[in-house]
Amino acid sequence: MSRLESMLRRLSAQRDGLNWAATEISNTQGDVLEIGLGNGRTYDHLRELLPLRRIWVIDRQLSCHPTCTPPKADFLQGEAEDMLRNLSETEHRVSLAHYDFGIGVEEKDQAEAAHLTPLIAKTMRPGGIIVSGQPLIGLPRIAAPASIPKDRYFFYRIAS
Repeated sequence: MSRLESMLRRLSAQRDGLNWAATEISNTQGDVLEIGLGNGRTYDHLRELLPLRRIWVIDRQLSCHPTCTPPKADFLQGEAEDMLRNLSETEHRVSLAHYDFGIGVEEKDQAEAAHLTPLIAKTMRPGGIIVSGQPLIGLPRIAAPASIPKDRYFFYRIAS
């Protein structure tokens, strides 16, 4: 498969997964967490899907498209480990998290995801959903929506 085809599959899986997760949390309370802002495309999509939710964003630097800049109060700039720990120590709890870190080196990306998994879990509400481009270790995995190929994107629900 070409890199272009792979990217298109990843973007379709992201969109379909976020759309599904937004529906799943529609009757719950809680914030949203975008872990990895990058260009801001998925953040922008989450704003459209969940306009009444507070969306926290974690990234090392703010380098997104100008139309996708989160409010200053919701942008947690710095190392993910520190920002997740800080968020978990507040009263805010997350119903939907999207984990989108990665440099494209599978071993490094999976090691970072495994390291951050317990910290992500601490920010979540019981029953919350995590949508991730990387496998997360130690969380209850749930089936992906039918439109997403197996292991293209990963879905987890925090125990109630």
